[in-house]
Amino acid sequence: MDLAKRTLTLGAKLFFIAVVLASCSGGGAPDILTTTSILADVTRHVVGDRFSVESLLPVGADPHSYQPVPQDATRISGSKVLVIHGAEYEGFLQSLLENAGEKEYLIDASTSLHLLSDDQGTDPHLWLDPNNVIAYTENIREGLIEFDPDGGEIYDANANAYIDQLTELDAWIKEQVAQVEPQRRVLVTNHEAFGYFAERYGFQVIGAIIPSFSSDSAPAARQMADLIDQIRLYQAPAIFLDASDNPDLAQQIASETGVRVVTDLHLESLTTGGSAATYVDMMKDNVTKIVQALQ
Repeated sequence: MDLAKRTLTLGAKLFFIAVVLASCSGGGAPDILTTTSILADVTRHVVGDRFSVESLLPVGADPHSYQPVPQDATRISGSKVLVIHGAEYEGFLQSLLENAGEKEYLIDASTSLHLLSDDQGTDPHLWLDPNNVIAYTENIREGLIEFDPDGGEIYDANANAYIDQLTELDAWIKEQVAQVEPQRRVLVTNHEAFGYFAERYGFQVIGAIIPSFSSDSAPAARQMADLIDQIRLYQAPAIFLDASDNPDLAQQIASETGVRVVTDLHLESLTTGGSAATYVDMMKDNVTKIVQALQ
């Protein structure tokens, strides 16, 4: 056999071995998988460069209506750690876990947090109060130390540095909100997502187009009429939508009430670059737009 043929044969063998090893290790799954892009950002701040971190849901996906694909179970089973939000947020996750098998290291980021609830269910939108993200950070740190004790000092230092950023973000939001007269601190949204934000910063949520904690629903005509009455009663200046929301109903309400429709908040997902590339960026961008619309 000449040298060229021997080299080709060796290359083919190495390629075959690489394919087998990739399949055995989960097909290129990340070390740490999170359910959402927001959780991925928080987790990366704690992990640093010690492990790879990816989000199961792509950027821009709405977890309320997400439909899993076959590769999702493969990515879950191939990852070493799975970080979930919890608080009944990931309705799509149970079937995936059944297909992927139980995870030895599963971190519930919202463990021990106080949850808001009513007859509609549990409000999962905890991250719209940065103080809850501080708790996420602490829970993720503890889970990672259990998974990787040797990295404990790294996780402690990274988590503490990120908590400082979140504390500064909370103070910044308070300063921005102070620019809005108290009587104008009223929120109308696409679905009921602002409970924790309102509770922390002194807003009143007077209604939502979809009176549910999930965007995967639809309002009745009577509910729409009631919302219009509330907007007129409280003289609400604006309706606030996530960038992924269909604006048609909001525009109908605006045509009857004269309110402004803000269509480019980011509440459920980060963006690839731009104004909401990180959690801190996302919150600053959202708050800036809310304050401008209410002043």
